[in-house]
Amino acid sequence: MTDAASYLLILSDRQAIAWVLREQRMAFPATSRAEVAALRAGDELLIYTTRGASRNPTRDRGRIVGRAVVTTTPGPLNDPVTFAGRTFVTGCEIRLEVLAAWGTGVELHTLVDELSVFPNPAAWSIMLRRPLLRLPEEDTLRIWEKLEPLAGNPTDNLVGYLAHDRLPAVQRRLLR
Repeated sequence: MTDAASYLLILSDRQAIAWVLREQRMAFPATSRAEVAALRAGDELLIYTTRGASRNPTRDRGRIVGRAVVTTTPGPLNDPVTFAGRTFVTGCEIRLEVLAAWGTGVELHTLVDELSVFPNPAAWSIMLRRPLLRLPEEDTLRIWEKLEPLAGNPTDNLVGYLAHDRLPAVQRRLLR
């Protein structure tokens, strides 16, 4: 048995998603968060992209799209990064293990009633207003059971996420 923890890594901006996946790094805002302070090398991240990440929450769905492993303990970034007008000053390196193809993944809302991390399923989305959400082992296993059949090689699937970061909205619609 390992002491590694599992977290839902919550990404809510398409440019941030592309940066995290391309650079295999994670950055956190200056706000002090206990879960960020607790993050260690070897911890598992299940990557969740919010329904608003592509700037069309009425069309898009919040999905768990990949799995990564933290490879360094979070620390100050030499060069802070900015996404959606927010500056991120702390970061760590990650190793992307699997990634679902663009537009696929596990729709989190379909699992909410089955996951103990959401004690109030009617208000589950309030738990996602943070960069990391620690997952109980049973929840991690349930999510992985659903993600594994969709998971692919990150190298093969990364291009879809990068293309959606750079393309104007009209072209992104044509790719769907």
